[in-house]
Amino acid sequence: MSHLVEIRGLKVEATTDAGRRVEIIKGVSFEIAPGEIVALIGESGSGKTTIALTLLGYTRTGCRITGGSVSVDGRDMARLSEAERAKVRGVDVAYVPQSAAAAFNPAQRIMDQVIEITRIHRLMPRPAAEAKAIELFKALSLPAPETIGSRYPHQVSGGQLQRLSAAMALIGDPKVVIFDEPTTALDVTTQIEVLRAFKSVMRQSRMAGVYVSHDLAVVAQIADRIVVLKGGQIQEIGTTEQILSAPKHPYTRELLAAFSPVARVAAQAAATASPPPQPVLELDAISAGYGRLQPNGKPLMLAVDAVSFKLERGRNLGVIGESGCGKSTLARTIAGILPPSSGHIRFDGRPMAPLARDRTPEELRKLQIVFQSADTALNPAQSIEDILGRPLAFYHGLRGPARDARIDRLLDLVHLPRALKHRLPGELSGGQKQRVNLARALAADPELVLCDEITSALDTVVAAAIIELLKELQRELGLSYLFISHDLTTVQAICDEVAVMYRGVKVEQLPADQVGKAGGHPYARLLMSSVPKLDPSWLDTLERDPELVAAFSKR
Repeated sequence: MSHLVEIRGLKVEATTDAGRRVEIIKGVSFEIAPGEIVALIGESGSGKTTIALTLLGYTRTGCRITGGSVSVDGRDMARLSEAERAKVRGVDVAYVPQSAAAAFNPAQRIMDQVIEITRIHRLMPRPAAEAKAIELFKALSLPAPETIGSRYPHQVSGGQLQRLSAAMALIGDPKVVIFDEPTTALDVTTQIEVLRAFKSVMRQSRMAGVYVSHDLAVVAQIADRIVVLKGGQIQEIGTTEQILSAPKHPYTRELLAAFSPVARVAAQAAATASPPPQPVLELDAISAGYGRLQPNGKPLMLAVDAVSFKLERGRNLGVIGESGCGKSTLARTIAGILPPSSGHIRFDGRPMAPLARDRTPEELRKLQIVFQSADTALNPAQSIEDILGRPLAFYHGLRGPARDARIDRLLDLVHLPRALKHRLPGELSGGQKQRVNLARALAADPELVLCDEITSALDTVVAAAIIELLKELQRELGLSYLFISHDLTTVQAICDEVAVMYRGVKVEQLPADQVGKAGGHPYARLLMSSVPKLDPSWLDTLERDPELVAAFSKR
């Protein structure tokens, strides 16, 4: 079979701020046949996205292709002029980004953006383009395909926007589609819908695909072959079945091992004769949402509805559910960012003011939150030293040598080199930034840390390392965690109990190893059955399960 894509001896260099040139892609070679989907996997910094973007003839600022060839349908993208590449992009090669929200203009309607490529390349009249877009919306299983294009990006869900970004890429009938971590930030049920839609369209069109991901279970459902990367070099290439069942390279085996983090050993307080520890956090019928309060006292959009639970000191509670179930709103309410419309919060047995601005400095110190995206949580213009120094000055009044020594200790705690304190966040990897994010929370010496999806954007190896770090810090510092996530495997690896939320309501709270078992809430079972497996036939098998198909249709 002739190859549609041929990458031969590809080399890419990056120029550091000091002007030093570093080779980040080191002689990579592989090919893709028509209709074949090849996955690029590896941890952050392995070169996955850099390689995929060369198929568009594109490199990030400060990088350049220095060797080899990148042939797409017989044309070397590395040798074409920028004008020639512009004629190819969107027609021969298209791109589906990780963040669909960042790919859409919030001020323009969806249809105008989806069909834009047909206007740029003058492929067809607007009525024909809109008709084709609607057919793609149907193929991608989008709701109300005839009218969804008239909405604005903020008026659709994250999963729907991700499928709409795929429609934008597919409307020009490209020969090769690059999928750059398109399901990373999606909950498990939404992820299944998006994967199913991608797989169906790719099969029907016989397009070739490059699927960039760090999630082996997702890759298993969509890829024909897998290229394993580390440090800009190929470690192993093989069929999906071979890579998953009989990996040859030690690094591939390491990735597979990281896919299943070690389960948490539940705290043994209940097994002892001593009385149970006092709850560090108690929620009593907390409701919260957005918009004006209605005559019934509830907000216009109720996101959290009468949620109650207790979290004992030294234990961890996971909160899971799909996008829109109220997980992050609950965290924001506990942190005092969003006031509850009703209900009460108690911390260390004492009532806590609804808003953070009304809480005492001591209450603020004891309860810290670590946000999902370190990129937006860390000030890009401040050094790591300044970021960590601010809470040390605010909560503890530390200055000078005492502050510097404490910053070094914090970096030690989260296993970062002390030399990083002089860098800006943009100079760190995703995993390093999330460790800084965590270190900033630890600077307050908290008792409870709210972790809001803190591993969702990290690769499998780095996420597993963060989970082990959280366990280690808990042993050393006696912390409690409220761990919010859509990654059920991760939650079970760190939490003693798990609360399941559905449409703002807590429908179940059980020991972590009991969630999703027979006899539990049907929605919890649906969530657990939606976690992708390291089995290439898993998604197809799921689609043939009438009980699960019915459960999805009722969501």
